[in-house]
Amino acid sequence: MQLTAPATRRTGTRDADGMAVASFVLGLLGLLVLNVFLGPIAIALAGAALWRGTTRRGRAYLGLALGVADLVVLLAFMQADSTVSWSF
Repeated sequence: MQLTAPATRRTGTRDADGMAVASFVLGLLGLLVLNVFLGPIAIALAGAALWRGTTRRGRAYLGLALGVADLVVLLAFMQADSTVSWSF
């Protein structure tokens, strides 16, 4: 007995689209706070969304780029004050 509907291609695409949007939002948010955590999560979500065949490829690529930018910003601040965290 199956209690849920079987997964369809549409459900998989919708999940991938959600991951692409989440990647973009987390990458954008990571530029401001918690870039050490949100950057890698944005990169992973963007990669998963692209691998699953999202229809929002542009959003996934932006999430990927923002995730990488989060890590670049973190590295720049680490080089500037020789710590893992940064403050204003």
